[in-house]
Amino acid sequence: MTKLIRKLGEPGDLGWVVQAHAEIYAAEYGWGLPYEVLIAQIVAAYATEPDAEREAAWIAEVDGVRAGSIFCVRGPDETTAQLRLLLVTPAARGLGLGAELVDTCLAFARAAGYKRMVLWTNEPLVAARHIYLARGFRLTVTEPHELWGDSLHGQTYELDL
Repeated sequence: MTKLIRKLGEPGDLGWVVQAHAEIYAAEYGWGLPYEVLIAQIVAAYATEPDAEREAAWIAEVDGVRAGSIFCVRGPDETTAQLRLLLVTPAARGLGLGAELVDTCLAFARAAGYKRMVLWTNEPLVAARHIYLARGFRLTVTEPHELWGDSLHGQTYELDL
């Protein structure tokens, strides 16, 4: 088995990120079209306003097949990066790809000069939360929402870089 983390940029990468998120989260959590629209908006913003010095995205592959993603984008201010769209496909879970993707994102953010990283996730995403906490992220805000039809708790995490 060959694992690879590479920069996003091959034909089909952007569409794959949207499709994989939509299909996996629909199957696992019942999140439908409104969730897919959010993912498409995030991907479109990244693709249409590129800033290679301050933003990057990566695709994880296993044996040449896409198996995960992560994005590092500008946050709410010049010193804050935002981690977005962490995903590992069900077939590739347990291989350490999620941790590798987060570590890659953090290394980029530090090299780009960011001082802090934030992310927003949802309470059911336990495996991702474990990765974030293991790297020193701290939960700063929990807020209920019903963005995708379910009653959920969105969570904001922060890490000083």
